[in-house]
Amino acid sequence: MANKSMTDGKRALSNQGRKRGLAPTRMIVLGFFVIVMLGTALLSLPAASRSGKSVGFFDALFTATSATCVTGLTTLETGSTFTLFGQIVLLCLIELGGLGFMIFATMVFLMIGKRISLRERLLMRESMNADGLSGLIRLSVRYVLLAVVIEVIGAALLMTRFVPLYGWGTGIYRAVFHSVSAFCNAGFDVLGAGNSIMSFSGDPVVLLTFAALVIMGGLGFVVLVELLEKRKASKPLSPHARLVLLSTAALIVFGSVVFCLLEWNNPKTLANGELSPAMRVINSFFQSVTLRTAGFDSIGQAGLTQGSKLISSVLMFIGASPASTGGGIKTTTAAVILFLLITDIHAREDVAFGKRRIPRDIVSRALAIFFISFFFLIASSVVMTVLEGAGGADSFQFIDLLFETASALGTTGLSSQGTATLTRASQSLLIFLMFIGRVGPLTMTYALFNKYDGRQTPDIHYPDARILVG
Repeated sequence: MANKSMTDGKRALSNQGRKRGLAPTRMIVLGFFVIVMLGTALLSLPAASRSGKSVGFFDALFTATSATCVTGLTTLETGSTFTLFGQIVLLCLIELGGLGFMIFATMVFLMIGKRISLRERLLMRESMNADGLSGLIRLSVRYVLLAVVIEVIGAALLMTRFVPLYGWGTGIYRAVFHSVSAFCNAGFDVLGAGNSIMSFSGDPVVLLTFAALVIMGGLGFVVLVELLEKRKASKPLSPHARLVLLSTAALIVFGSVVFCLLEWNNPKTLANGELSPAMRVINSFFQSVTLRTAGFDSIGQAGLTQGSKLISSVLMFIGASPASTGGGIKTTTAAVILFLLITDIHAREDVAFGKRRIPRDIVSRALAIFFISFFFLIASSVVMTVLEGAGGADSFQFIDLLFETASALGTTGLSSQGTATLTRASQSLLIFLMFIGRVGPLTMTYALFNKYDGRQTPDIHYPDARILVG
């Protein structure tokens, strides 16, 4: 019934696109573009800059894109560059980008009493990755309330550390800002030191609070709501929720173990003389978590070993889970591709998970997302080597440029050499990658090359072509 509902919804959405002449995927892309440009205009105002002068169109555009796409890459130090007004603009962009503009539009419609049309419901379903059209309004309200509750709890925990350090006013504000930024997997900080949260690398309360917020934001609202409902009714979790939880846990454990092994004796990261063995473990865990598109840095990415940078790029490329505040190709996409490989190795016909068959269209979609994203990652990294003149004595290493492009495409926000040190051409490429990473590579492809929604099944069926591979 869920697959039929999704098919009917997509068909109705496509028909709406034909009638209005604008594809739904293009409307989603256009919506994010409008928010980015509005944020650019506000951040360009002299009132947004501590210097009293405009930061300039390009830096405002880069910052607005990074905030709306919940990435965290910056060409300017947020805390020391932007005034309270500018930081509040960033906070609003982060919430809009993290929760999705259609959810906020729904809240506005409800407050002013506007009737939500079928087309708007279809766009909500598309942006929220919901199965059907029923209950979308109620679900949107629950999403917002759940996000607010989690962010308030996170802020309260951070206040226990920030208020004694910065005082009541500044401490409360910074706790709220970082709680929102962490839950939305944005990676922005307003501490003003220019080194993210490295000053708290020895504080387990701060690191574990940030990690918990990042994980909850990265799980996706669908899974969070299902977990809450399971507490009230003893019913089994859906295959999607189980796969999200399993793949998320596996990636976090894998990353934690790898970083412990590769960085334990690295004096530039874990073995800097200030971290106890327990805090080295916690920082390894935090590094694994923050690569799930969060972008907060506690140990210094520039000092990572080559192996750690490569593993970090892979984890950033995978990213968070569907319908979450994070980016990347998504944990479930990577899991479905892994199941496909296992199926081929064992010469089975159906791709399965937990004694459930995964439909062929989902497998095809996972492969399309992977290859489109991989193409953007490799092509952008190669282009950036040309733009930065990689290979010279004073140029960046390829692993650092790959790290940067993976961070932008996965909307992570970590940088191993400093985004501000790149040329404007490379930074422009990062803007494009951040935008693709937030709206989704497949959505962007549909918007650019398909007139409607890119999912119509052709009526013509061709005979099989037997081709030798391998």
